[in-house]
Amino acid sequence: MARFYAIFVRDLRKFVRNPLVVAMSLLMPIIYLVILGNSFQGELKNLSLAVVDLDRGPYATRVFELLRSIEAGPRTIKSVRVADQGTAMEGLKDGVYKAVLVIPPNFSRDIMRSTGPELGLFLDNAESISSNTIQGALLSAMPGLKREFIPIREERSVTYLRDIELYRKVDYDQTLIPGVVIMAIFLGAMTTGAFNVVMDRFLGVEESYFLTPLTRTDIVMGLVASGLLITTILAVLVLFLSSLISGIYLWQMLTFETAVLMLAVIVLSTLGLQGLMFIIMGRINHPRIVGVLGGFLNVIFFFPSGAIYPVESFPWWLKGFARLNPETYSVHALRALLFKGANLAAVNGDIIFLAVFAAVSITLGTVAFKRAL
Repeated sequence: MARFYAIFVRDLRKFVRNPLVVAMSLLMPIIYLVILGNSFQGELKNLSLAVVDLDRGPYATRVFELLRSIEAGPRTIKSVRVADQGTAMEGLKDGVYKAVLVIPPNFSRDIMRSTGPELGLFLDNAESISSNTIQGALLSAMPGLKREFIPIREERSVTYLRDIELYRKVDYDQTLIPGVVIMAIFLGAMTTGAFNVVMDRFLGVEESYFLTPLTRTDIVMGLVASGLLITTILAVLVLFLSSLISGIYLWQMLTFETAVLMLAVIVLSTLGLQGLMFIIMGRINHPRIVGVLGGFLNVIFFFPSGAIYPVESFPWWLKGFARLNPETYSVHALRALLFKGANLAAVNGDIIFLAVFAAVSITLGTVAFKRAL
């Protein structure tokens, strides 16, 4: 225990004496939340739509009313009335507008006579996400637009779908919180534990270990323990700060059981990634290699974890990797606990996987660690 404690204290002191690493480990996930949460926004909003009214009849007015209902509700579009069709099309080509809706002459008359009225929707399909969103918004807001006409009267046989949300409304930036916490854990695992071994090798400090009775297990377990303490504190702080930034008040939402389960997920995730870093860096002797690996590992573990995009929509090969990715289970468990108030039965599969992964990775990391020149 004395040898283990010596390594543990030494690693803590090294981390605390480097305030830049502490600040970056804490601030980078928060900055990621703020930038990504406000750049993606989840649902697209305020997409510019130019509307050219060549009809000026009663049903053209109805079209404008429906567009205003979209602007006042989901705010998917922001319509602009343009008098000239040529000007609108030039604006579409120049990127001023995302789409152009043309109400042709005699549109109202064609509706009254049921002679196949049409609306022209010109889309900038170079930006497929924006164009598909505008098209979907118009199709859902204008009954019959998919059939290229607006019916005179509402059909009584139309079936309405009333959607009911099981949980409280969760904004897009709030859905990023589990991923941000996992990113903080990953950064903590990268800058503690195995990374200090790499720096000791690079600086020649590791050779002093040979003059001590420290075993391979003493070194690995001491560094893992110190990294666990540091990373857990950072992850909890990131969870708290990101929740405040996104408008979630943890003390009003979490029960004691939920809080304990979230802490267990954070601890097990940290242990698993700490062990994984020892497996990968156990024999690396230059910090430059760690820098190259850090960005690569963050991409291949974070993005397939379901933190941004649902795992179910991945191609089969990436979905297979996600099933082996420990961050997938961490994100799933944190999301269920934070937004659904889940209990142990709902996340026990995630916790079991993380516990097994942590035990296996630390064992293999200890074996892979080289206590020799």
